[in-house]
Amino acid sequence: MKSRCILLFIFNFFSLYSSFSQPRREDIYTDVVLYQKRSALEKDLRERVIAKTFATPLDSNTEYKYENACEAICQFQFASMEVENGFTSLFAHYDSLEYDTKKSFLEAVYAVYPKKYYDEIEKILDKENNPKLFSICAVYLYRCDPSINNSNSLKINLVEKFPGYDTINILQELVNYLSYHNQQIHHATPDIVQLFKYQKTSGQKIIYSFQRWDRDYPGIAIVQNANGSFVKDGSGRLLIFEQLARSGSDLPYFITNGSTPQGIYSIQGIDVSHNNFIGPTPNLQLIMPFEDKWEKYFHDDWDASKDSLQMYLQLLPASWRNYAPMMQAWNAGKIGRTEIIAHGTTIDPEYFKDKPYYPLTPTEGCLCAKELWNVTSGRLLVSEQFNLISAFQSTNTNKGLLFVINIDDEQRSVTREEIERWVKMYEKSR
Repeated sequence: MKSRCILLFIFNFFSLYSSFSQPRREDIYTDVVLYQKRSALEKDLRERVIAKTFATPLDSNTEYKYENACEAICQFQFASMEVENGFTSLFAHYDSLEYDTKKSFLEAVYAVYPKKYYDEIEKILDKENNPKLFSICAVYLYRCDPSINNSNSLKINLVEKFPGYDTINILQELVNYLSYHNQQIHHATPDIVQLFKYQKTSGQKIIYSFQRWDRDYPGIAIVQNANGSFVKDGSGRLLIFEQLARSGSDLPYFITNGSTPQGIYSIQGIDVSHNNFIGPTPNLQLIMPFEDKWEKYFHDDWDASKDSLQMYLQLLPASWRNYAPMMQAWNAGKIGRTEIIAHGTTIDPEYFKDKPYYPLTPTEGCLCAKELWNVTSGRLLVSEQFNLISAFQSTNTNKGLLFVINIDDEQRSVTREEIERWVKMYEKSR
């Protein structure tokens, strides 16, 4: 059994997935969302996990606490003088830190201080020999300065430090990111109506999660049935579901705990997590390319005589096969990213009240639907996740495909009007 999108930095939680039976909405309950527990958690995070830890000298006995503090800072987006003081100590001791601490620290810096630590990160980049840690430093510096000159400088540094970079998957993707990311943002997305039409070739149910390039802005998911129709309500209106594809760090797609990669995921079924931060609402179990056997990914349509990449591309219409962003899931899976699912959340949205994605909550790279809870009763008030699962289950089979697609780089949430326009164009052409 796999654990997915686990937030372990405070409690020693772990996720277990039991055989799924669809609960009634009114039966879904968790005490994690109760006001007293949320208040106690925030107090613990701020006072013990972060402030008390960062007031303690950093050494081999306290390092794990510093790692936990960084994970909390990243997930809950904490920025304060206490955090900055802790970061000062971590920068000073960076060379002596364990790998996991370094990674959590760099993720936290990337998450909450987009430009403040350019000089410090540049110094780490010059001496860092671990490909993943080097990559986190490089994308931090590139985000601060996305100019061609800086991109070229970072690539030169990479080639000099890693002469065999072209044999290291994460560094290959870093070069690709530094070279083409800005171009891809401004490149038009292929015809989405053609994507809807092409669904008939696979005859599978498909969930489309339409997002912005800037993942601070929430996206929308819709469901296309195996017969090509879209799931609608009783009045014939398209059902849409708010979904955030942003991680706490918002690192790029090819780095573990980065935001959700674009591309094609295989839906393996529906289950319920026992992870307290994901919550008890049913979730969609997904696998990425390379995460499991190809027979599972392609739903037993695996043809060993064909190349897996060829079969992946055949899930897309011809006009989409050269569209590089749809390779993000493929490349991220090849690097080793796993454990991305589509789930709900019990995290208090008030941590993010000043963010564009409020009241949705970021994850460690999963697709997270909006859920609001009654803090007195522990019951659901709003659950886009429950609604999505219900829509997906409205016809037979709990398997299919899920496409994550950035439609453009507008600085606003994806809207119903945008999605309905494409669906109406598709329906007129059927």
